[in-house]
Amino acid sequence: MKILALDVGTVRIGVATCDPLEIIASVHSVYKRKNLSADAKALVDLAKSLDAKLILMGKPMKLDGTSGQSVKMVEELADEIAKISDIPIEFQDERLSTVSAQKMLIEGNVRREKRKDLVDAVSAAIILQNYLDKPRAKK
Repeated sequence: MKILALDVGTVRIGVATCDPLEIIASVHSVYKRKNLSADAKALVDLAKSLDAKLILMGKPMKLDGTSGQSVKMVEELADEIAKISDIPIEFQDERLSTVSAQKMLIEGNVRREKRKDLVDAVSAAIILQNYLDKPRAKK
């Protein structure tokens, strides 16, 4: 099934998707945030246009495993999406995904200005690939 993955930040939301066989995660885009309801509507519209059957949201847990203000922001967006869509939502621990994305872009010789635009989407792809790679019960 097609999955839409989101790396939710205060200014931007990184978006990634995968192939229908759930093997490879790919960078899709970066969405610039407006307000909670507009963000939810835009993301639901995108999920529907891509025929996504699941929305996967990165959950930015602290390194010690506790949740902070960023988790609350993700949960608020998830609640808003759930109000206007019946697409299931799941969460994936995203600790260090942005650090990994930065490292990948630096190693790929991506210029600093371009990295700022790409890091959120690459982070969403990392979150999604981690989700796809983890063993799950077969349906």
